[in-house]
Amino acid sequence: MNGRRRRALLATVTPMLEPGERMEVTCVVGLSTVSVGRTAAFGVASAVLSGGSMAAIPTPVPMYLAMTDRRLFVFRADPVFAKPVAHTMTIPRAGLFRSAVKERILNSSIILSAPKTEFALKLVFPLISRKERNLVVAALPLAD
Repeated sequence: MNGRRRRALLATVTPMLEPGERMEVTCVVGLSTVSVGRTAAFGVASAVLSGGSMAAIPTPVPMYLAMTDRRLFVFRADPVFAKPVAHTMTIPRAGLFRSAVKERILNSSIILSAPKTEFALKLVFPLISRKERNLVVAALPLAD
C-alpha cells in the first residue's frame, strides 16, 4: 500500500481505536464471504445452467484491512481516490482463527472464521502484499 493510501486509512481508523490499542498491519485485500454449502451449490447451478461451458465464481471486493493488536477493521476502498469510503465491519481478534495460506501466481488467500459461525471471510492478498499477508498469518492462529 502506498503512503497516501496508508495515511488516509490511518486517519480514518485512529479515532476508532481504544486507549492502548496499536496498529499492526494495513493493506488492500479482496474480501468475500464464504459459506461452503452455498458456494458449492452456486458453482454447480451456474455450470448446469450454462451447459457446463462456464462456471461463475463469486469475486472478492477490494477492501482496506487495518489490523490492530485487538481487532480487524475493514473499509470499502474507493477505486478512484486513495481513501476508505465506508466502514464495513470490525472483527475482534479474540477467538478468530485462519486457514492455511493458499498460494497462487498473482495472489494468495486465507479464510478467517470464528467458533460457532456458519460464515467465514476469505481474504485475498495481491502479490505485492505478501509482506502484509505474512504479518496477518503470523498474528492469527491456524485452525485445527
